[in-house]
Amino acid sequence: MALAAFLGLVAFFWPFVVAPGTFGSNYAPPLIFGVLLVLVLCVVLSEIAEGGIDSKALAMLGVLSAVNAALRPLGAGTAGIETVFFVLVLAGRVYGPGFGFVLGCTSLFASALITGGVGPWMPYQMFGCAFVGMLAGLLPRATGRREVLLLACYGSLSGYLFGFLLNLSFWPFSLDPNSSIAYLPGLPFTEQWHRYLAFDLATSLGWDTGRAVTNFVCVLLAGPAVLTTFRRAARKARFRAPVRFAPPPASGTEPR
Repeated sequence: MALAAFLGLVAFFWPFVVAPGTFGSNYAPPLIFGVLLVLVLCVVLSEIAEGGIDSKALAMLGVLSAVNAALRPLGAGTAGIETVFFVLVLAGRVYGPGFGFVLGCTSLFASALITGGVGPWMPYQMFGCAFVGMLAGLLPRATGRREVLLLACYGSLSGYLFGFLLNLSFWPFSLDPNSSIAYLPGLPFTEQWHRYLAFDLATSLGWDTGRAVTNFVCVLLAGPAVLTTFRRAARKARFRAPVRFAPPPASGTEPR
């Protein structure tokens, strides 16, 4: 998971260290997509090997991926309202960062197949949602209303985080180089970073705010019930009874 997360960060933040075309950037998205699939498979296999994801958890992964794929078309494209993130945040919280990382990837992959949204932007969307689910599983412990409020605040923050990351995928190619907020190869990191912050605020602040408000409201309203349902399912999925070894019978006695 650390390797996949590192590759995702490189995929997003490469404009700050290399210029477009240096290593075949036109072919980067398909390459990233292929490597991502391999890494996600490795994450799943490692989680299975360590006991983090068993057969019932894999079934839950498939169900939640299908749910998110069905929820996403309900809000995408309308003032930034996205209905896919609150399930991702709550599932990552209950089932852990590895599950949240994989769920983010599979949810976006499934929804892209359903809606015909397959394109060079899809690997970046998969990475962005993977980070949202993974970080939800790494949040500090809390219970009751404090937990719901924590997840609601994180859901709101993740709305801005997702937009911030996705803008990096097309910022180097989208504006006239003469613009004051355009990507300009060779600039110092601080000036490049300032240009990108201005670009993000100018182009997607309103859209990201709609996503952030949607996440906050959905987690606040549906969070308690969904968390209870997920945790009940997690308890019931632990079907492996603990193995207990009894001492051998004493010599001269027969086992009962």
